[in-house]
Amino acid sequence: MPSYVVTGASRGIGWEFLRQLSNDPSNTVVAIVRDKSATEKRVLEELNARPNIHVLHANLTDYNSLKAAAEESGKITGGSLDYLIANAGLISAFDRYDPIGVLGENPEALEADLLASFQTNVIGQIHLFNLFMPQVLAGNTKKVIALASGHADLSLVQKFHIDLAASYTISKAALNMAVAKFHAQYSRQGVLFLSLSPGMVDTGLLAGLTDEQMKSLGGMVEKFMKYAPDFKGPSTPEESVRDMLSVIEGASVEKGDGGAFISHKGDQKWI
Repeated sequence: MPSYVVTGASRGIGWEFLRQLSNDPSNTVVAIVRDKSATEKRVLEELNARPNIHVLHANLTDYNSLKAAAEESGKITGGSLDYLIANAGLISAFDRYDPIGVLGENPEALEADLLASFQTNVIGQIHLFNLFMPQVLAGNTKKVIALASGHADLSLVQKFHIDLAASYTISKAALNMAVAKFHAQYSRQGVLFLSLSPGMVDTGLLAGLTDEQMKSLGGMVEKFMKYAPDFKGPSTPEESVRDMLSVIEGASVEKGDGGAFISHKGDQKWI
């Protein structure tokens, strides 16, 4: 009976991981969320209270809550874990539509945004990995997946001048290095650590934009179309998660995938 822990499973990509993984009644799926009651309500209403889903509360910026969730998860799974999917993260609203030089006109706000992004997307993930590592080591599959972003690819940013979302992408680049460091420590024990980009996914964040924000976003989309001429727009969470699960199942330490940063397509084509 494979066991999964998925963070940030209340909505968007995380919810879709929860839905698809729990389709198989032989899977045990632990959802770690900030709003436990709302997620339990959604599981009841949309997934008929599937008995293989267990919802726990934790926040990536609260170490003690993560520790408590790890302990409770271990009780559910019998002390072992096959897959840890670190989906939760902070997507900043502050840095979404302006380049870093414009953001720097408000240095206090920029610093606060960078620190918040780093606290959640790097430090919180490191704590998550460390807290669950005893269970991962006791598992059969031993796979730890961190959801990254193609924005963190240096060559993409350099070649196509992608100048938006600075705090977010800087933190995701740091997360990739953390994943590589965990790989360096644990690969000899058979643990696969992998940074995986979901592609450009429509999770509802594009609704209600101002004309100025739409113009900024449109400029970035134009760059994406130069990068990938066949780009037709964001994928759905269902499509992205289906692709990512295929990559996760096929990846292994033996194939040299440990510590890598790849896309939902299993390569480094981000969209």
